[in-house]
Amino acid sequence: MVTGAFGTVPGLLLLPYLTDTLGVAAGVAGLLVLLPKAWDVIVNPVAGRISDRTGARRPFMLVAGLLLGLLFAAIFAAPFPGGAASGGYVAFAFLAAATAFAFFQVPYVAMPAELTDGYAERTRLMTWRVAVLALTILVSGALAPLVVDLTGGGREGHRWSGAFIGSLIVAGTLATFFGTRGALTHTATAAEPSLRAQLRVAAGNAPFLALLICWVVQAAGIGTMLAGVKYFADHVIVQEAGATFLFAAFVGPALLVMPLWTAVGKRHGKLRSLVAASLLFATGALLLLAAPALPGVAVYLIVALVGAGYAGQQVFAMAMLPDCIAHDTERTGRRQAGVFTGLWTAGETLGLALGPGIYALILQIFGYVSSATGESAVQSDTARLGVLLGFTVVPALLVGAAVLLLRRYDDRTGAAGGPVDNPAVWTTENRTPGEG
Repeated sequence: MVTGAFGTVPGLLLLPYLTDTLGVAAGVAGLLVLLPKAWDVIVNPVAGRISDRTGARRPFMLVAGLLLGLLFAAIFAAPFPGGAASGGYVAFAFLAAATAFAFFQVPYVAMPAELTDGYAERTRLMTWRVAVLALTILVSGALAPLVVDLTGGGREGHRWSGAFIGSLIVAGTLATFFGTRGALTHTATAAEPSLRAQLRVAAGNAPFLALLICWVVQAAGIGTMLAGVKYFADHVIVQEAGATFLFAAFVGPALLVMPLWTAVGKRHGKLRSLVAASLLFATGALLLLAAPALPGVAVYLIVALVGAGYAGQQVFAMAMLPDCIAHDTERTGRRQAGVFTGLWTAGETLGLALGPGIYALILQIFGYVSSATGESAVQSDTARLGVLLGFTVVPALLVGAAVLLLRRYDDRTGAAGGPVDNPAVWTTENRTPGEG
């Protein structure tokens, strides 16, 4: 509930809020969205180190999550009348919220590797996590723009929407904290003595690095598509409340295909399943190039296909991460899940932040006109082409091409026997001297 809301709504609303409500130029708006998120690349590993050193995950999640709910509402408060002042305020509030999110997200992502030692059980665990994530993305992503419209639009509508999502984050924080109070954990007996030493260990984990780089590039593709939802709805399919319907079409089917992806993963392994899900996403995104000539129903069906691929990406990448962490723990005997997940969430945050920046750059290049009225301005054919390309071709290339980066990840799945207990391993050519 927390990660789904914060990971979705800023990418969906913030860029059009800046360009079409506050009147900030597209290129500048892209930087205002990118820079606070890029800060997390620094703060996430620090949050991981602190979490590992204390050994306490839940208190960090409680304090940071409650603070995040308040800060999220503050992002859309718009206390200043001018566009420049309002844009600067949004960047500052977003920076503070991103910092709070780091201290929630890092301990949260670290916990699955400590909750269970089972390879298959982690897949089941992450399947349910992604199912709740998908439901929250559906609720927050579909309702946030709807709340804006129902409460008058413009600055006032965005204030109500920010308060609504902030309340959702607070509820998710409390549920996570109290829901895990009796959970058993399995931790190693010692931690690395310094952050630099832990980072060296993470850098030597070839499967983790391959998975991480793929995750960052794909997050940039997903972030680019997410940033373009409202623009695509307003200027390509031209439907009222189109952003809400697009989001429902994207996320709704994801809930239905979770059991299917679980079965695919059991049969073909996590690595192959991740590749298949990524290619499904890319194929659907390219099919949307024909959206201007298609009826609305066909567009939504193609978006549902993209959503099914997205669901598989989330399930298998997040299920492969604990395998990498567990392998490192068994190899070193030290507890350092927080550092791995700190790097992981920093990479994800950077990728999702790059998405709106990429999309804003495309809008700027193709001549998109900003507006301070709360309604998007009339755009030229060239600008509408930029809206379309940014929503289709760019995400397809980023998500599809990223699977080539997984060549160094060894899933080690047997055709007859199924996955082994520790699938994330070094191949012979990736071992460093002294490794067994």
